[in-house]
Amino acid sequence: MLEYRQYSLAPVVSANACFRQLSPCDKLLAVLRCVQSVEENGFAIVPQCLAEQMVEHLCSQVVYTKHAQRNLLDVPVVRELAVSEPVKQLAAALLGKECFAVRGILFNKTPNANSKVVWHQDRTIAVRERKDVAHFGPWSVKAGVQHVQPPALVLAEMLAIRLHLDESHEGNGPLRVIPGSHKAGCLSAEEIATWRRRPSVTCIVPRGGAILMRPLLVHASSSSSRPEPRQVIRLEFAAHQLPNGLEWHDRV
Repeated sequence: MLEYRQYSLAPVVSANACFRQLSPCDKLLAVLRCVQSVEENGFAIVPQCLAEQMVEHLCSQVVYTKHAQRNLLDVPVVRELAVSEPVKQLAAALLGKECFAVRGILFNKTPNANSKVVWHQDRTIAVRERKDVAHFGPWSVKAGVQHVQPPALVLAEMLAIRLHLDESHEGNGPLRVIPGSHKAGCLSAEEIATWRRRPSVTCIVPRGGAILMRPLLVHASSSSSRPEPRQVIRLEFAAHQLPNGLEWHDRV
């Protein structure tokens, strides 16, 4: 298995320097490298996206013991995070300045919530209400919110940003991804099994760092071998309205 450390940003962004504190020239170069990596591989790692003060503030405001907490954009500090300069700049570089956050989820691996996540794609979106629209389905309800699987084109035009409130390392179930799999569209279980034969990458990310990824990127994570938290806020962004009266559940 390959290990992926600070891909393409390492010459520009050190693990101890905040992304927002870079010079304009270095920041532009870092963003361009992020864009290239996401387009080619389906993901990019920003070693330091959030300032330590912001990370500490988020940790004090967002505290859960469950593995996953949905509807995170209902939390004021997370809504502020979604429009903050370092986050919005990364999203806008790939989706355009008019992009907006549509969903927020907290993932946390703890001794009581430490199951592995099998290889999969993120195939659902959250909407305000159910409306029967061609090529949208099946439907489900998660945490009281209607979710639906949209056509692959909708997912291909979205971006997820995983913001790490704790360091992600080999011992606490880091994200693993299969580069390039986002270009294959929506895959069946058999097709995902075929992709699993290809080399995967382990995403090692410092506290305050971020992973940018396309929802259709095939990814997984193992269970943690250490009794420590691994908190990640996942923000999903889009740039277009949904068709035929469907509406995003959130738009921030």
